[in-house]
Amino acid sequence: MSDVENVVAQSRTSERGAATRSSLLAAAREVFVSKGFADAGVTDVVAKAEASVGSLYHHFSGKADLYLTLWEEFQAGLSQRTKLAAREARTAGETDPMRVFVSAARAYLEGCLEERELAALFLRGDGPPGFDVVMRDRLRRWAQLNATLFDDEGALVVVITGALAAAVSEVVRTGDRGLAEDALAIIGRIRPATSVTGRSSG
Repeated sequence: MSDVENVVAQSRTSERGAATRSSLLAAAREVFVSKGFADAGVTDVVAKAEASVGSLYHHFSGKADLYLTLWEEFQAGLSQRTKLAAREARTAGETDPMRVFVSAARAYLEGCLEERELAALFLRGDGPPGFDVVMRDRLRRWAQLNATLFDDEGALVVVITGALAAAVSEVVRTGDRGLAEDALAIIGRIRPATSVTGRSSG
């Protein structure tokens, strides 16, 4: 086999591998959404994907790895959305950090609504052992990102991060876009303690 033929063959193998991985993730998503993580089995996933157990373990270490990969890809998509929304708000001339935050939060909520079944899966509390720690870590990192936007206004960051997390949970549960907008309008009116009292809360 020539070098060119070898490269083509490797490329086709790589494409097949990527396609198998994608189909396994799509199948896992369907199975987890319909059955929940605890009741789902590896055999359910491979049957849905029309793949083999061996191919699943070639790409993933098991059921928990499938779940966590779906979570990471979901979060990566939301992160991309929020960064783009914040960038667009700033490009349009917005300088108020709260308005930039609300623009990014709206993009986050829209992403959750578009992927509502998947968002609900992760909020259900039925994940692999230790997933609650992953969720808490994500919330902490989210708060840290918000802190950079608001010049480390600690109390403000705690309040708006908590308020948005609660709004996400309820909006995903109900699918209510009006509720999302109402929640964003309320969050957008929150201001630091220094703006409200004229002095530092410390």
